[in-house]
Amino acid sequence: MDLKLKNKTALVTGSTAGIGFAIAKALAFEGAEVYINGRDKNKVDKVTQELVLATGNSNIKGIAADFSDKQQIDQLLKQLPAVDILINNVGIFEPKAFQDITDDDWFKFFEVNVLSGVRLSRVYFDKMLEKNWGRIIFISSESAVQIPAEMIHYGMTKTAQIAVARGLAELTVGTKVTVNSVLPGPTLSEGVDGFMKALAADQGKSEAEMEQEFFTNMRGTSLIKRFIIPEEIANMVAYIASPLSSATNGAVFRADGGVIKTAF
Repeated sequence: MDLKLKNKTALVTGSTAGIGFAIAKALAFEGAEVYINGRDKNKVDKVTQELVLATGNSNIKGIAADFSDKQQIDQLLKQLPAVDILINNVGIFEPKAFQDITDDDWFKFFEVNVLSGVRLSRVYFDKMLEKNWGRIIFISSESAVQIPAEMIHYGMTKTAQIAVARGLAELTVGTKVTVNSVLPGPTLSEGVDGFMKALAADQGKSEAEMEQEFFTNMRGTSLIKRFIIPEEIANMVAYIASPLSSATNGAVFRADGGVIKTAF
């Protein structure tokens, strides 16, 4: 299927690995001009070259920026003042007991996971409205609906993203601009893979045993009983980012493997 993304400009935040990387790759395969983002310039440059070779799309560029630093965000916006598609994917997570989550932790998680998308949308959104076309997609999480007890601060930010996205969508009335959220389930990203390997080593179990235990004890409602791969998320995001999704706005899409135990 041709998603009609040729000549569209897309910024995917946090796209040097995991879900962000898979989304950037999917958009690049569709012919979009894609901007890769990460904190480390060397890694951004390396991933950019890798995607050019993998996709045959020479319109892939990189911009390094740390989304915990407002000055770096401002610099990114100067380098890239307008986009057609904004994928707010950058995010951090950390399992931590509620009693141990400090005020600084709460502020840091909110700034990186929520304010990053707010700051970018504040600049790009009005330009999309002026052009009468655009896509903003927040990569939230099933943790927005089922707050994980082991990282409440993370769940809070994922819920906040949905609220921001829906609020922005209310401002698009009568236009061809859409704002939506995507809720991935447990996904085998770089961070999760490392976390699971560390858990397996600590408990003297194989990775397969650890995955089985995870979907028995921690995400028991999963219907697929396995980690989602990033490409499965990217497939949905690429469609939502395309002109073909023109009737979809203010919505929350689940790619959660059935973890959320409701049809609504």
